[in-house]
Amino acid sequence: MYRILIIISLCCSCKKQQGIVPVAENIEQKIVLVPTEVENKTKPIIGGSYTPLYGRDSNLLVVKDFYLDRNPVTQSDYLKFVSANPIWRKSQVKEIFADDNYLQEWTNDTTLSSNPNAPITNVSWFAAKAYCACQGKRLPTIDEWEYVAMADEGQKDARTSPSYNQRILDWYEQPKSFRNDIGLTPENFWGIQDMHGLVWEWTLDFNSVMISGESRKDGSTDNSLFCGSGSLGASDLMNYAAFMRYAFRGSLKAKYCVRNLGFRCAKNKEK
Repeated sequence: MYRILIIISLCCSCKKQQGIVPVAENIEQKIVLVPTEVENKTKPIIGGSYTPLYGRDSNLLVVKDFYLDRNPVTQSDYLKFVSANPIWRKSQVKEIFADDNYLQEWTNDTTLSSNPNAPITNVSWFAAKAYCACQGKRLPTIDEWEYVAMADEGQKDARTSPSYNQRILDWYEQPKSFRNDIGLTPENFWGIQDMHGLVWEWTLDFNSVMISGESRKDGSTDNSLFCGSGSLGASDLMNYAAFMRYAFRGSLKAKYCVRNLGFRCAKNKEK
């Protein structure tokens, strides 16, 4: 069992914020999208409850039944999307919706320069959200993503398994895994692949878990999750791996395009 001590310098608390949306959302709502059809098997997820990184044992979060794509969206999938929706091509996307790294590795608007079966990366939250909307879907929430990601091949919650957590940490050390094919990792309990070991993934509410700096007055608390009172002790790999994910999400802004950040889609269970 590993003992990891994460030294943190400032006094702050991690909590979930409600209703945080990018200011560009009003403009985004005026964009008309052409639906595109791609093949990505969606798996049913039976809801339940779990304790997130920022909670306590008594703070179980309930996740309702939903559907989740088996794999992340691929380069070729995204090409179909931009071909049908020119507004999301790299030469035409508005600056408010994506930074300069958008589709950086593509040769041009409609030509891939990398593995077509690799996950699409260098796309913003706005672009990912628009893609899912074209499929009649949405991005998964943090809670939905974490709920599914805590499963291994045989257990709904494998977070206490040393081998499960070591596998995740080993992936963090692998260079350029974002260029690998999707679907090479084993299906987990839910029949979902690539939750770990390929790319980071956007979530619908990526910016809903924030840091509140109670001892600070500069308001710059959304820069990262690396703050706290004195130190945060992570007694096992489970906490450390989860901390890495929340820290990464906390560093993002909706227009950021990162070369190892992709996404997959989800949808509500029909009543």
